[in-house]
Amino acid sequence: MYDRAFIEYLLHFHCERDYFECHEVLEEHWKADPPKNRKKYWVGLIQIAVGLYHQRRGNFSGALRMISNSIQLLENDRQAIEKLGLHSEELINELKKRKNEILDKRGYYSFNLPIIDKELLHMCKMQCKDSHKVWGKDSDLLDEYLIHKHKKRNRSAVIEQRLQQLEIRKRSRNSK
Repeated sequence: MYDRAFIEYLLHFHCERDYFECHEVLEEHWKADPPKNRKKYWVGLIQIAVGLYHQRRGNFSGALRMISNSIQLLENDRQAIEKLGLHSEELINELKKRKNEILDKRGYYSFNLPIIDKELLHMCKMQCKDSHKVWGKDSDLLDEYLIHKHKKRNRSAVIEQRLQQLEIRKRSRNSK
């Protein structure tokens, strides 16, 4: 019923607090649709994760921009958020609260997305348990890799794949 990428997003969000991976998983899913058919609510969810990533790192201007954008996108598509099994009003209220805390330069703390679909929540918790993770665990603020993942991860495979895709596009243009 739910896209696999969304389930992965929820697991990264609630088990590991790996907001960087939340972004990666949903961005790939979002980009799989043709540009004119891309759903803005995916961008809103991506921006929540990126905003929290920035806040956790103390980048309040980046956090404010992302959380503000996510509020705007998600407020305009509450029905889609509800179809994702999330409580839209509670989510928007939590994001507005977080925005005010970011404006006050208050430090990061973990929160859970308001999942109202009991089957979705049960499925996520079972997958979390099966992979020996803890659902709703607070972020490890001492984990340098998690906090600075965009700087510390190995990007060689991603770079190689992008170069291959660029070459394919070049060949495709030249053959027309």
